[in-house]
Amino acid sequence: MRRKDDILWKGILEDVFDDFLMFFDPEAEQFYDFNKKFEFLDKELEQVFPPENDEYSPKIIDKLVKVFTRDGKEEWVLVHVEVQGQYQQDFAQRMFTYFYRILDKYQKPITAYAIFTEAIYKERPNSFQIEFRGTSLLYTFNTYKISRQDEAELRASNNPFAMVILTAKAAIAGKDYFDEKERDALLLQLKLELVRQLLTKQIAKEKIRVLMNFLRYYVRFENSDINTKFEQEVEILTGRSNTMGLEELLIDRAKHEEAVSIAREMKKDGISIEQIAKFTKLTITEIEKL
Repeated sequence: MRRKDDILWKGILEDVFDDFLMFFDPEAEQFYDFNKKFEFLDKELEQVFPPENDEYSPKIIDKLVKVFTRDGKEEWVLVHVEVQGQYQQDFAQRMFTYFYRILDKYQKPITAYAIFTEAIYKERPNSFQIEFRGTSLLYTFNTYKISRQDEAELRASNNPFAMVILTAKAAIAGKDYFDEKERDALLLQLKLELVRQLLTKQIAKEKIRVLMNFLRYYVRFENSDINTKFEQEVEILTGRSNTMGLEELLIDRAKHEEAVSIAREMKKDGISIEQIAKFTKLTITEIEKL
């Protein structure tokens, strides 16, 4: 399931990145220009830090994002999300390595965030320090430990990214149960509570869709019958909501999957990305990843 979680985190970060910034930085809206699109610089990041080919190594999802400030300056935001629940002892040093390689190659200001999704409650370091005979260096970065967050505060938040954190906390809660039936029962209750929360929030329709899908696929049941029961309950809940019905969600999802399939075939035929985007209504970024 590792690969699926990687894709889900990458997707949700891109889908609600403006909310991510406002969630962690109260002054983000005054500092960044949200009217200008974010640019996700995955290729640039791989140039300075090639991904590991070992599928069994602890996985870190890294996002390098170009943003613009309100005074017109171009800035880069580096986001690290540790998604395996296995803290690496050299994590802080890895954060510093990203920082100095990007700074050296691109000469861009960087703000860095590390989000830990591991179940353990222990706090993790937010700095890397090295010293030798009068020469020293201290690098600090922003950290956020999901397991330590207060659920009541998250539920009270109107920021869509709070729902992402609540979803990750729900997945953590299920890890304490060894009995599959008990675990599925708990997760079903938690997921339905989050659906109810989501439908009461004043969130844009498109963001409700992506948050619902993140919840649907990130918190998984052992028994497929429980998943069917969840979908049936969601249908009842959304059917009574004026926000968005399940049928509409599934139609949107089906249309997107069909567009992706068509785009993949067009790409094989050598059709330009610009033409594919115009025909399928997919973004250039989505097409490039196919």
